[in-house]
Order: sequence, then structure tokens, then C-alpha cells
Amino acid sequence: MNLYDVYPLFDVNIVKGEGCKVWDENGNEYLDLYGGHAVISIGHAHPKYVEMISNQVATLGFYSNSVINTLQQRVACKLGKISGYEDYNLFFINSGAEANENALKLSSFKNGKNRVIAFKKAFHGRTSLAVEVTDNPKIVAPINSNGHTTFVAMGDIDAVRAEIEKGDVTAVIIEGIQGVGGVQIPSATFLQQLQQLCNETDTTLILDEIQSGCGRSGKFFAHQWAGIKPDIITQAKGIGNGFPVGVVLISPKFQAVYGELGTTFGGNHLACAAVEAVLDVMENENLLDNVNKVGDWLLAELKKIDGIKEVRGQGLMIGIEFDEPVKDIRRRLLFEERVFTGVSGMNTIRLLPPLTLTMEQARLFIDKFRKVLKG
Repeated sequence: MNLYDVYPLFDVNIVKGEGCKVWDENGNEYLDLYGGHAVISIGHAHPKYVEMISNQVATLGFYSNSVINTLQQRVACKLGKISGYEDYNLFFINSGAEANENALKLSSFKNGKNRVIAFKKAFHGRTSLAVEVTDNPKIVAPINSNGHTTFVAMGDIDAVRAEIEKGDVTAVIIEGIQGVGGVQIPSATFLQQLQQLCNETDTTLILDEIQSGCGRSGKFFAHQWAGIKPDIITQAKGIGNGFPVGVVLISPKFQAVYGELGTTFGGNHLACAAVEAVLDVMENENLLDNVNKVGDWLLAELKKIDGIKEVRGQGLMIGIEFDEPVKDIRRRLLFEERVFTGVSGMNTIRLLPPLTLTMEQARLFIDKFRKVLKG
């Protein structure tokens, strides 16, 4: 059997990781400035992470959600405390797309409506409802195109209001920072206007923090820079540091009903160990401080480099846009300078390194980046 040919692949086989570095099968070392799509938060093979997962799998890797799992309760307490959402409730799931699916279902169950407002360039996942609120027709199959979503321009509060006034909108879903869309940051004013409008109209405000959460922006959630408190928050990627886990943070205004939501693997014992390790390391190593320090320095240094059209970002979520395609720049960074980066569209390089990135490693990247740009 062959693999289904889903992705164009770089001819690199990564076999080992440590901190912000990875190694290929030939022993070549790379600086990881992408973290596997913002998944690696506390660094590859962090000792605390390895210890907690190893101990848990040696004790109990999985059991059903039909019995009490005190690990889930412990993680919920820690996540509530570190995120500032202690009064919210937590639902475990397996991925970001599933988290968004369940957030949208919860909203529709609550207010009985079935249309969603999302934003241009949005990416919320590839499953049924999640892909329907993703602004990329190429990945929306006919079976997923059900007319549930209206896309409006980011920042256009009048367009949002006009759609909500039609009376059938269940939710507004927005990323804390658009990732796939090119590291586009919604303004604090716009997020505040969205919250006020949603509160006034019984419309659910869903913050997709799958890529921008877990400290990546310098606050635990990117929307916290705007001082708002949405109805539902979705989180995955960095919260498990590579283990497949997603979570939905749910406002107390939602009342749980048996049978509405469910999951086989969500919140399993190994997933809880992974999330707890991430939260402990973030707190014990003051990673939010590191994100702000290193991220601010990187943003400032990148803005000094000639030839870049625009630098956008917050913390360690950075987009570097050029006037021309960046395919060759990214290829040269990888194969000549051995630095992994990401991309958004044709013209934007994305940096999503582990939150443990040091100043020394940031300086090394800037030196390598300048070298590539000079040709």
C-alpha cells in the first residue's frame, strides 16, 4: 500500500528533535522556526513532557469517558487558572477542527439558528462544519457547501451587523490572529465591537485560538490583548505539544445537556498528561515573558531588513510578506541554511517557533535570513 498523495513534501526525513532544533536521518541539524504548524509549544522532547507522558502510559493510557477521570478535572483547573477563564467549563476533543465543530454545534443548540459569520481568509479546519467556515473554496467539497456561512471583510462591523439583523445567525467565528490567512491581526476595537454586538443579539462569539493560543501571542490567548471575553474559545495545536488534543472553553451561559456532545478519545489519560506538562512548563519557565521578549526583538529586527513588503505579528507568531513569491527564499533557508519556516499563500513566510526560542537562536535566524536575502 502507498500513502495517499496529499502534500508536496520536502526531501527531508526528520528523525529527532530537542528544544528548537531537529535533525534529519543524515545527522544534519536544523533550526525549527515553524514547530510543525505551531504545534510544538514547549520545545521538542522537553524532559518534563517526556517524563509525564512516559509515566502516564506506563500506568494507564486510555479508558472510557463513561467513568470519572480526575486528570481531566486537574487539567481543567490548571487551564482555567493560567488562561484566566476559571469560571468557564472545559470539553476535551482531539483536534482543532473538532473543537470548532463542537463550538458551532453548541451555539446552534443554544439559540436554534443555523447561519455563521466568518471572515475573509479565515481557516478553521477541514472537517464538515469547520471547512464550511473556512474561506478557501478549493478545499470545500460539494457535500460541505451547505450555505451556512457568510464571509465578510475583517474589520467591517457594519457588514456583520447587517447579517446578524437578518435573524438567522447563530455565531460569529474569528481567529485570534489569522494564521493561514497570512498572520492578519484583528484590531482590538473590532473585537470589542464584535463582542458588544454579539451580546446584544444573543449571537455566540467564538474565538478560534487553535494556532494563536497557548501563549503564542504573548498572552495566553491572542484575543486577551483586546480585553474581551468571548462565549466559546477553541484551542488545539500547542496545547498538546505534538499530542493530538483539542479543547473547547465554554461560557457558563451554556448549560450542558447529555447527548449533545460526545467523544471517544477526547481527554484520554495520555492527552491529559500532555496538556498538564505543557501548562506546567509554561508556568514554571515563564514562557509568556520569553515570547514577548524574543518576539518583540524579532519583529523589530525584521522591520529593519530592506526588501520586505510588510512584517506582521504578535509574540512568536510572525508573517513576513514580500512583493514576490517566497518559494525560493523558503527553499534556500531550508536546504542552504537549515532553517524550517512556514508559508501563507504565495508571498508570506510564517514564523511559528517553539515558545522556548532563545535570543541566541533568534539572532542566528536573522543572520541566516539576511544571508539568504542578499543572494
